[in-house]
Amino acid sequence: MPKSRKAQNRGLPERWRHKHGAYYYRVPPGLEELWDGKKEYHLGKTLPAAYKEWAKRLGSIDRTNTIGQLLDRYALEVVPTKAPATQHSNNRELKEIRNVFGHEPLGSMTPQKIYQYMDKRTAKSRGRKEIALLSHAYTKAVEWGLIDRHPFKTEVRLEGRKPRDRYIEDWEIAEVMKLESERKKGSILMVQAYIRLKTITGMARGDMLRLQPGQDFKDDGIHIQRHKTAKKTGKRTIYKWSPELTAAKDAALAARPVDIGPWLFCNKFGKGYIDEETGEASGWDSIWGRFMDRLLTETKVKERFTEHDLRAKAGSDAETDEDARKMLSHANTSMTRKAYRRKPEEVTPLR
Repeated sequence: MPKSRKAQNRGLPERWRHKHGAYYYRVPPGLEELWDGKKEYHLGKTLPAAYKEWAKRLGSIDRTNTIGQLLDRYALEVVPTKAPATQHSNNRELKEIRNVFGHEPLGSMTPQKIYQYMDKRTAKSRGRKEIALLSHAYTKAVEWGLIDRHPFKTEVRLEGRKPRDRYIEDWEIAEVMKLESERKKGSILMVQAYIRLKTITGMARGDMLRLQPGQDFKDDGIHIQRHKTAKKTGKRTIYKWSPELTAAKDAALAARPVDIGPWLFCNKFGKGYIDEETGEASGWDSIWGRFMDRLLTETKVKERFTEHDLRAKAGSDAETDEDARKMLSHANTSMTRKAYRRKPEEVTPLR
């Protein structure tokens, strides 16, 4: 039975501990010279920084006998390749999984244990994400030659949430544009321009907020490359200029609070809204929340909509599934049909 750890250290790799706002590694006796002669080595103030420093010190982990050791290797080799926001959530999920399964042998996982985990998990949505991450870790274990087969990939079926089906009607977009601003520039006009551009292109929020007119606006259209990983390596898309797209672009440029800085959507200091270290956009979230409050109070719109709902409207308004897939920069149409084609199907009666 492993020794009980303090609450703040549960779910962390072996010999790690969190204290004074940072992560430390308790060096095994006799190995101090490999860790600058220290018995306790300061790894970093954040989990990503700590994992990065640990990876630099240890190199690739060859000894993988437990689930915890598999998760450690996954954290070192796979998580850093993902987008910052995904890295943040993955590190949280890894901690939860490691806290329950970390000391168990790598080959001990069974479908029954997955179902038992979900039965005890009160936050079902987060639990499904944790199991999805564990499943991917086992997929990597097969790829790395640590095991012969995935222990539960085809045997476990977890009931997920029903896909969101909110479809934003055209009249609701018209109501959005009725909101009046006391200023010629600023947040109201900026969000209106943002919504107009998004309903035409269907771009994801991260790509919209990273648009740089001097770099992405070219003679043939708006060029983007999806930010789906830690690096800009996603699918490339060109949105060809049309009268409507040109007008939306001009409205967005006119709404910028200042003309300094490279970003199409920026704050009064000319800075963009995406924090590249975390992938979050807290300033934009605040602006969006205030805009939605005004929309529900001052217009006929009575139900909030999200960024994904706007993206789904663009996908739903496309002529075909393939047109929608291209617009949304999806690799295939399965996700497009499942989550982004929300218009009711029109059927002609037989008689």
